[in-house]
Amino acid sequence: MDWDKLQYFLTVAQQGTLARAGAALQVDATTVSRQVSALEAGLQQTLFERAPGGFLLTAAGRALVPHAEAMAAAAARIRSAGDGGAALSGQLRISVSEGFGGNFIAPRLAGFVAAHPELEIDLVASSGFLNPSRREADMAVLLARPRKGPLITRKLSDYSLGLYAPADRTDWQAAVAATPLSRAGVPVIGYVPDILYAPELDYLGEIEPGLRAAVRSSSILAQRRMIAGGAGVGVLPCFLAANDPALVRVRPDQVIARAFWLALHRDVAPQPRIRAFIDWLDGEVRESRGLFVPD
Repeated sequence: MDWDKLQYFLTVAQQGTLARAGAALQVDATTVSRQVSALEAGLQQTLFERAPGGFLLTAAGRALVPHAEAMAAAAARIRSAGDGGAALSGQLRISVSEGFGGNFIAPRLAGFVAAHPELEIDLVASSGFLNPSRREADMAVLLARPRKGPLITRKLSDYSLGLYAPADRTDWQAAVAATPLSRAGVPVIGYVPDILYAPELDYLGEIEPGLRAAVRSSSILAQRRMIAGGAGVGVLPCFLAANDPALVRVRPDQVIARAFWLALHRDVAPQPRIRAFIDWLDGEVRESRGLFVPD
């Protein structure tokens, strides 16, 4: 298997168009197209559908992506070894959502810190994001793919959200399972609608059209605590709530699908500390797929 062709394939899958993939790889779009076509010919499979808006992965392409990502991570480790084992140093600033940063990255960060003790790491986990285009952060994990700016972007992971109730309120659990929420007599917890920092968080209508929260917070961690404490029921990311014994998922067949997108400025992409963190984060996410999208 020719890694060069796989690298072109993976970059197109991440970027969505030949032009953006070429910019990320610092080659022209014709070269990208030629390499992808050669890979398809060698595999005797169509990996992309050529659509007016860009390149869309086929089933064969989607199946190939995790293998290409694994090879990319291995190539990055080889590059790091070739650096002579030089310690990484400098500042690394990552902007992430409050829930993902506080409940997924933070508890797992010790291993990365121990491996790179000379790095200064800023984990900016809050309601809102710093902008990598303006170099406010080295990279960001966003709720939607940025459509402009000098950025390299790709999907980090899909994730699911569900409706959760307090574990000790079996009466609410039964009511919510059998009755529309608007008539169940159970308080609904959610975001403050006029200060949502991303439209992807406006998801109550996907539970029931026109559904409104009676108890609101700008913080997903506060919402989680309010639900667990018995203030009402609400929507939470599964990676945030699935292992909490104070919470029970109700209506498990009702799933809200979202995704995390990784974005970084093109100028910082080659830096070893950036590559090292992305490799580490990719590995942690791959090992926790079932947490993000439960069966």
